[in-house]
Amino acid sequence: MGLGFVVGVIGVLILSHAAYSTIQYRALLKITEEEFSGPPMNVVLELIIGLVLCMWAVLTVPGKFQSILLHSDENRVVALPANLDFMIFNHRGKAIPLGIDAKLKS
Repeated sequence: MGLGFVVGVIGVLILSHAAYSTIQYRALLKITEEEFSGPPMNVVLELIIGLVLCMWAVLTVPGKFQSILLHSDENRVVALPANLDFMIFNHRGKAIPLGIDAKLKS
């Protein structure tokens, strides 16, 4: 496990604790019969820290990006898929008459 994954887990745990703290705070307000106007400042701070840690983890954990260049060596097809039943070469374009193409070109 890399550092980014660990930071992501810590961020999720902090967000979970903030949610649990908010639920407890609302239950306390129901007991004291006060109105809920928003979470306390320490919960908001936990949410911000958890969000920053999760965002940092999401941006650092993913692997290498794939090339989008057509002639890149990484995009070469080495072999056809094992199941050729799902390869479809017919499409809805064959329903369009060829005469329409001739009319559009003139």
